Amino acid sequence: MAAAALFTGSHGHPETTTNTLCRVCGDEIGRKENGGDVFVACHECSFPVCRPCYLYERSEGNQCCPQCNVRYKRHKGCPRVAGEESDDGDDFEDEFQIKINHQETQEHNPPWSQEENGDSHPPKQYNTNGFAFSYAGSVAGKDLEGDRGDDEWKDRVEKWKTRQEKRGLVTKTHSGGGNDHGEEEEDDDYLMAEARQPLWRKIPISSSLINPYRIVIVLRLVILVFFFRFRIMTPAYDAYPLWLISVVCEIWFALSWILDQFPKWFPINRETYLDRLSLRFEREGEPNGLLPVDFFVSSVDPLKEPPIITANTVLSILSVDYPVEKVSCYVSDDGASMLLFDTLSETAEFARRWVPFANKYSIEPRAPEFYFSEKIDYLKDKVQPTFVKDRRAMKREYEEFKVRINALVAKAMKKPEEGWVMQDGTPWPGNDSRDHPGMIQVYLGSGGALDVEGKELPKLVYVSREKRPGYNHHKKAGAMNALIRVSAVLTNAPFMLNLDCDHYVNNSKAVREAMCFLMDPQLGKKLCYVQFPQRFDGIDRHDRYANRNVVFFDINMRGLDGIQGPVYVGTGCVFNRQALYGYDPPVSQKRQKMTCDCWPSWCCCCCCGGSRKKSKDKSKSNSKMMKKKKGLKALLGLGKLGAGKNKYSKNSMGPVYDLEGIEEGLEGYDELEKSSLMSQKNFEKRFGQSPVFITTTLMETGGIPQGTNTNSLIKEAIHVISCGYEEKTEWGKEIGWIYGSVTEDILTGFKMHCRGWKSVYCMPKRPAFKGSAPINLSDRLHQVLRWALGSVEIFMSRHCPLWYAWAGKLKTLERLAYINTIVYPFTSIPLLAYCTLPAVCLLTGKFIIPTLNNLASMWFLALFISIIVTGVLELRWSHVSIQDWWRNEQFWVIGGVSAHLFAVFQGLLKVLGGVDTNFTVTSKAADDAEFGELYLFKWTTLLIIPTTLIIVNMVGVVAGVSGAINNGYGSWGPLFGKLFFAFWVIVHLYPFLKGLMGRQNRTPTIVVLWSVLLASIFSLVWVRIDPFLPKQSGPILKQCGVEC
Repeated sequence: MAAAALFTGSHGHPETTTNTLCRVCGDEIGRKENGGDVFVACHECSFPVCRPCYLYERSEGNQCCPQCNVRYKRHKGCPRVAGEESDDGDDFEDEFQIKINHQETQEHNPPWSQEENGDSHPPKQYNTNGFAFSYAGSVAGKDLEGDRGDDEWKDRVEKWKTRQEKRGLVTKTHSGGGNDHGEEEEDDDYLMAEARQPLWRKIPISSSLINPYRIVIVLRLVILVFFFRFRIMTPAYDAYPLWLISVVCEIWFALSWILDQFPKWFPINRETYLDRLSLRFEREGEPNGLLPVDFFVSSVDPLKEPPIITANTVLSILSVDYPVEKVSCYVSDDGASMLLFDTLSETAEFARRWVPFANKYSIEPRAPEFYFSEKIDYLKDKVQPTFVKDRRAMKREYEEFKVRINALVAKAMKKPEEGWVMQDGTPWPGNDSRDHPGMIQVYLGSGGALDVEGKELPKLVYVSREKRPGYNHHKKAGAMNALIRVSAVLTNAPFMLNLDCDHYVNNSKAVREAMCFLMDPQLGKKLCYVQFPQRFDGIDRHDRYANRNVVFFDINMRGLDGIQGPVYVGTGCVFNRQALYGYDPPVSQKRQKMTCDCWPSWCCCCCCGGSRKKSKDKSKSNSKMMKKKKGLKALLGLGKLGAGKNKYSKNSMGPVYDLEGIEEGLEGYDELEKSSLMSQKNFEKRFGQSPVFITTTLMETGGIPQGTNTNSLIKEAIHVISCGYEEKTEWGKEIGWIYGSVTEDILTGFKMHCRGWKSVYCMPKRPAFKGSAPINLSDRLHQVLRWALGSVEIFMSRHCPLWYAWAGKLKTLERLAYINTIVYPFTSIPLLAYCTLPAVCLLTGKFIIPTLNNLASMWFLALFISIIVTGVLELRWSHVSIQDWWRNEQFWVIGGVSAHLFAVFQGLLKVLGGVDTNFTVTSKAADDAEFGELYLFKWTTLLIIPTTLIIVNMVGVVAGVSGAINNGYGSWGPLFGKLFFAFWVIVHLYPFLKGLMGRQNRTPTIVVLWSVLLASIFSLVWVRIDPFLPKQSGPILKQCGVEC
């Protein structure tokens, strides 16, 4: 089922690859002021940078070349910057070479103005779009040379100004009544200069913050070496098994710390300039140059994912601060629910009033549920007198909208026996959610419903892919790949932003933030995605279960941003469509290596080995691939091939070739057409049997093929979401979201980074997106269980970072980060053992560490101090609060001994034995108060092991203290070390204990019974079978009772 009103337009962004273009801003580099050679900013590597970008980097940036990081040297006529040495003297005479014989003068820049006191002032520089211009001061003091008068000097300056005006480097000043016009031109030139500046800049962490942090990390690594030397060389012979277990656990913890710590070695911040983006791509009188974006929203079950939340997500997308014709929203309904279908219909109708209201008054956020619930002064910064009236009317209409949605939800609770029926009386095609055809419905867009002000609205498309029994549909990853294909056929925006249905757009300028990176002429083509941090609503003030995950998003991700880019976290990410298609990033041009003719050619070949041959073969293979791609582009009418091939030009777009006739023979075709047809056959095996979709994959700047109509595109879109479309293709293997794990996000980002793509972490001041997170204990543990299970599945697959793509382009520190993401669940096994050791030591009176001498005590003390100092310095440069850091440490232990442990065994059973184990959750009633869900208790088997650990350690503390009281003063010394480790376990599990007790300190009987039973069995078995008691040999001696 489909509707018309499809938007098919897009504005491509011109691409240029010539060496005379600036690699920072994309404009012409230009020549030197004397009209000679091309301007060269860096004499070390000759990286192409124009003069305005060179001046900006020296004044506002890090004053270094972007490629070789060598500090820029000052060129003649350029102002000095702070901290620059002035031993090179004044270049005044160098710029104006004055000759006594009055020969013809050469062209140079005007000098800096000098006052009578000898102080020199640099000219006022303006950077414009494609050129630079300067206003130099006049010489107010004495003559430059004795034989040169004021008239000759003024004549030289006027000639210089005339030449600059002809070249367009300065604006002509007007006198008299033309001053206003001159000021307007000066303002326009200033805006053009501002637009030419970089759209973003990298802000490294201050050396005073990061250098001590790195020094402490190195010192901690050295201390660990000496600590393990002591631990291994001095075993506890009276408790050898406990000592051995503790050493193995500590070594694993050290390796885990290394995997987690060193990817944070190069943390950075990034800053964007939205005003420059607008000045560069949204000029008055010119077509809007911003590239289109397709939004993806995924949903599975609207009964578990409230439709009102999904509706708010869609409304926030439709009202983003971005050109309307360049926004399309695709909603994936993987449950084929008529409830979501009707909800989107109501949402599209309400959007006709909500979108103009949000855009008119620039409200934030633009999700009505969260906007109207904000406890802030909504009149702040609002000056229009109609705002209060319009806001009240809009709030009333939104309440009516909620009532209609709630009525749909209530109706969906009871499914009729004959199935759902649509408003026109036809049966709902998705009555069987596991066996239904593909469905597409276009609600809004060009030619569709307009808003109440008569303006166009963004496109809104409902998509439900086909499902049939016997097919593996690959859950969320398969649904996202279906959205890729549908969006490519209908709109084909070059960028895609995916959101979960419970994540709304909190910052209406979030897309513009991402465009500052993706539309950057130098960095944009190498980016596979821009990841935003996840932020959440509805979390309790203390964040008991670390739902915000601040340490990961504000520390780890910023560290990865300084290497090759952050990992993909599943939502809040803007993708480059070409990266998801499995293409490699463009290779940057490198300078040819210096060679000399003093050695014979055979010597060079011997010295270089097979490198030249290898590079030659590689270049040949690359050229063949490019020829195939060009041939296919020509066959499909997507680009020119050169002289004599005008029939393949872009303007001569004809019907796409029928792929079915390729195998029948290639007679009658010339070589170019043969290679093109075979290349198209290869594309068919790669992307599937859809000529329209294959054509769109070659359109790097987006847009749909010419000559297509709405009906044919809808039919093709239905075809590409059929359940058998992906068979014998590379979807899920090399293209799109990668299959093989429930955490498809990690796997997808890993594959793109292995190909050499980079990613960027964007952290705007106002959070870009916000979502909801489970705040009660059981749901939080099950969320962590799912993540950990996905990591175990990746560990057991061929995509494991331990052995996959070592010959690829993944950087070493980035690989360490990916290794850490897939091995962290296995830390649960040593963590469980280590949390049990304190109770065992307290119950038996043994300890894992022998008597310490002064040197050993020093290593222990140094290790604890280094751990504390590392944490403090990390919080110092990241600005993360100590409460967030402590909550993260606590939940690391809670999740490690529960969800991570179950994930390891469940993953092993699933991968090795084919057994898919699910943990069921049963809920109790919760209070209606704020954060009532925090105290909602749901029984799950994940709670048994942490509860048992708490009880066992508490019993051990009581037993240890009782023993010390009975044995006298001398037994208190060895007890302190054991009590320290026991309290370490209890303090880390304290949030878990609070979750068990709930608000009224009530714990389900089954939890108490299981925990007490296991703790009692463990204690009784240990008392009965104590491996540390000395075994007696020989006759058993008993007291005879006779007093001798």
